Amino acid sequence: MDLGGAGAGRMSALLAGLVDDAGLFPPTALPPAEAVARHRRDRAAAHPMHTLRFLVPVGRLEEIRGELRPDDRLVLGLIADASVPGDPAERLRSALATVAADDRLETALIEAPLAVFGADPATAAPAVLAATADAGVPVFLEPAAPSGIDALLTAVAGAPGVGAKLRCGGVRAELFPSPAEAAHFVLACARAGVPFKATAGLHRAVRHQDPETGFTHHGYLNLLLAAARSAAGPTAAALVPDALETTSPDTLVRELTALSAPAAAAARALFTSYGSCSTATPVSEARTLLGTA
Repeated sequence: MDLGGAGAGRMSALLAGLVDDAGLFPPTALPPAEAVARHRRDRAAAHPMHTLRFLVPVGRLEEIRGELRPDDRLVLGLIADASVPGDPAERLRSALATVAADDRLETALIEAPLAVFGADPATAAPAVLAATADAGVPVFLEPAAPSGIDALLTAVAGAPGVGAKLRCGGVRAELFPSPAEAAHFVLACARAGVPFKATAGLHRAVRHQDPETGFTHHGYLNLLLAAARSAAGPTAAALVPDALETTSPDTLVRELTALSAPAAAAARALFTSYGSCSTATPVSEARTLLGTA
C-alpha cells in the first residue's frame, strides 16, 4: 500500500510512541532475563513506534532488578498486582520507593487494576490515587470489565493525571470486549476528557480472527480510528463501533491518513499507548500494511 509522502508522514505521527513493552505478560511471557535482554535491544534500536517503557508488575520488580547491569537505564510502567500477599497500596508505595532509590530505574506511569484494591470503584480508585499521590506520574486505572468505565470515571472525576485502561483481550474468550463494549469505553473517556491506554490482544494492526484460538482480536489501527472519531464530536462518534468492527486495512488507512494534524493529535491525546507482549509484530504489521520504516 503506497501512502505517498504526506500520507506516510501523517501515519508515522499517529503511530509514534504507541507501543509499550509488555514482554513479561502472556501469551509471550518471556522469562525476566529474556525480557530485559529484548528490551535492551529495543532501546538500542529506538524504533519510533516504541515508547521504550517496560511494563513491570509490582510483584516481579525484584526479579527484573536482579537482571540489570550497572549501566542499564529502564523507564518503567509499574503495574499494581496481587501476586504477593499484603496490602496492595502498601506494596505499590514500596515498589515506587524501590524504583526511586535505584539509579537504573525510573517510573514513567502507573497502571492499576481496580479489582486489586476492592470491588467498589468509589473506594478502590481513591485508594490507588492516595498510594500514588507523591509519584508525580500519570496513573491509569483499569475497571474490572470495560462496562465499568462509567463508575470509574465518576470515581475519578476532576482528579488530575488520571487515565483509564482498556483490556482488549487475553488468554480467555471472555477477556475480549465486543466492538460495542470497546466503543462505549472509548466514547466515555472522550466525553470525560480522560485519556486511556490499552492492553492485551493488540499485536496486529487490523481486526482479525486468530486461527489457533478462534478469538477475534481488535487491531491497533481500529482503536486509533475509534479514538479519532470519538474525539471529533457527536457526528463522528456515532461511527465509533464501525471503526472497531471493520476488517479492511484500506478503509482504516484511508481515513487515518486523511486526518488533519490537530485531529491526529486529538486521537493520540485520547489513546496514549498500548502494551504489547510482542514489540516486533506491531512494527512489522505497520511496515507490511503501511510501508512505514
